[in-house]
Amino acid sequence: MSAGEPGSVVRRMLLGSHLRRLREARGITREAAGYSIRASESKISRMELGRVSFKTRDVEDLLTLYGVNDEAERNALLSLAREANVAGWWHSYSDVLPNWFPTYVGLEGAASLIRAYEVQFVHGLLQTAAYARAVVERGMKGASPADIERRVALRMERQKYLLSTNGPEFHVVLDEAALRRPYGDREVMRGQLQHLIEISERPNVRLQVMPFGFGGHSGESGAFTILSFPESDLSDVIFLEQLTSALYLDKAEDVTQYEKAMKELQQDSPGPDESRDLLRGLIQLS
Repeated sequence: MSAGEPGSVVRRMLLGSHLRRLREARGITREAAGYSIRASESKISRMELGRVSFKTRDVEDLLTLYGVNDEAERNALLSLAREANVAGWWHSYSDVLPNWFPTYVGLEGAASLIRAYEVQFVHGLLQTAAYARAVVERGMKGASPADIERRVALRMERQKYLLSTNGPEFHVVLDEAALRRPYGDREVMRGQLQHLIEISERPNVRLQVMPFGFGGHSGESGAFTILSFPESDLSDVIFLEQLTSALYLDKAEDVTQYEKAMKELQQDSPGPDESRDLLRGLIQLS
């Protein structure tokens, strides 16, 4: 993965995870580690979670504190720190992004498997430009046309990874409510539904629709995304978007619960072929 690609986020997570294991192996507290680099305990916590960029001097001081004296090991970790600080392609869109979203874009772009459940609208990776524009205009009332177009451009840029030759596996369950709730005019909705049928035929995309007729189901708590990575050191991450922020959960017990909910949603929803039939039916009604 070349410089500037979403891997910078994953590299931060890998380096943070490595530093945490080194610290724990030496029995050093986060507070003591923070003191050694003139920082707080919470700064060490954010570093170990890969939520902040790394200063080379801080990493050098921590490696010394943790007894890492082997030159090759030190150089490998310092190189990882430098690579982790490379800005992603989405950095140029930072003026129209909420401050919590770049982390998600980086994780999404580095995932090898993305599993998602959506209930409010069509998932961003599956939106047409016209539908995305209608969603953004609704969510960014008062924004300038230029800012709206940049948000739409970002959404289209994210989709390039899904459609690339080494794109991730994408398994998505869309609630029927998301497909019946109109964004834009009838032509926009028809175009969006047709796009879903076409993209669902791609070998790396598995699209299912949870119909109203099923009743209550395991997605009752709302939309969520599960991100899985090819690096064995990284646990799955659950992404939950909120009105003014986002949650990233990676504790084993949380991941297990969400994976169970996703498995049940997939089992309870009609398969991809039946879901395409359902989409064709909605086009006839629109």
